[in-house]
Amino acid sequence: MNQPNPYQDGGDYQWGPAEPPGAPEYGHGFAPAPLAHPGGHGVPLLAVGDIVVLQDSIVTPNGTLPLKGAVWNVTDMSRTEERIPTVGVVLAVVFAVLCLLGLLFLLMKERRTTGCIQVGVTSGGRHHTTLIPATGPDTLYWVMDRINHARALSA
Repeated sequence: MNQPNPYQDGGDYQWGPAEPPGAPEYGHGFAPAPLAHPGGHGVPLLAVGDIVVLQDSIVTPNGTLPLKGAVWNVTDMSRTEERIPTVGVVLAVVFAVLCLLGLLFLLMKERRTTGCIQVGVTSGGRHHTTLIPATGPDTLYWVMDRINHARALSA
């Protein structure tokens, strides 16, 4: 590392791989995925994960699906665990020696929800699935409310 940088004058050094001839610059020239329907009906009615329901179609990263006749599936892959926190155990041991009321600290409970909720939609011979992280026990009810609304629109 004692040697000077030979490219500090702006020489021929280029970081990263060379671009193929005739290709656009890296990161440019690619159109972003459209959030609106090409037909102009781009008013989103609801969104669940990366699935957006419009007035007459469903937009996913895999393409646009027709809304009429869509079949929606929800799978709950989350779980809620309940345990006694470490603080409750330590306080119960300390106060059990001093007085018997320390055992009340064992009644402390901590709830933690992990996992995700899988939402799938099938329409027009195509299928798309997305995962929504479960942040609490009420996440499933929020997702089911949205999917029931999407099912009513699909009918």
